[in-house]
Amino acid sequence: MSTPSAPDEQGTSTRPYLVRALHDWCTDNGFTPYIAVFVDRLVQVPMEYVKNNEIVLNVGFEATSGLKLGNDFIEFRARFGGVSRDIVVPVDHVVAIYARENGQGMAFPVPTEASSSGAAPRVADAGPAPEPASRGLRLAHAEEAAPEPSGEPPAPRAGWSDDQPPEPTPPSPPGSRPTLKRIK
Repeated sequence: MSTPSAPDEQGTSTRPYLVRALHDWCTDNGFTPYIAVFVDRLVQVPMEYVKNNEIVLNVGFEATSGLKLGNDFIEFRARFGGVSRDIVVPVDHVVAIYARENGQGMAFPVPTEASSSGAAPRVADAGPAPEPASRGLRLAHAEEAAPEPSGEPPAPRAGWSDDQPPEPTPPSPPGSRPTLKRIK
């Protein structure tokens, strides 16, 4: 009797499963799930909200329509500046998912194409931009650390229902490594 073979020795990526699990955890606990996305030509988002090749998106059910958290893509419709837009994000471009209210979540490495090239492709900056996803988050890291906070004040994020960003937590001292925070 033979055993079913996996696509490769390591199996499929755990990222889509972890994204769905943390989305469910946020939703079950009344938190707002946000994803930080590395943006390149494969990502369909409003480019006027992209800064430093990153966008932070509210993926809560109240802020989205037709949300599909698939193994390969995250797809939904959301309003940006009052205009409904189709959003398509390859799951491997999600660099973090976390709860807006307390910063608990998980960070992931940037896509291999972006990290192996040495520098990410530049995206034109225009209009309001989200704060970097790593600022003030208490993240459990999946494989690598998220980028360091830039020290800039937070900017409004697309999909917020109010005009006030949450209070940022102080950044970790330089050179310190993130630690795993146990979620009960």
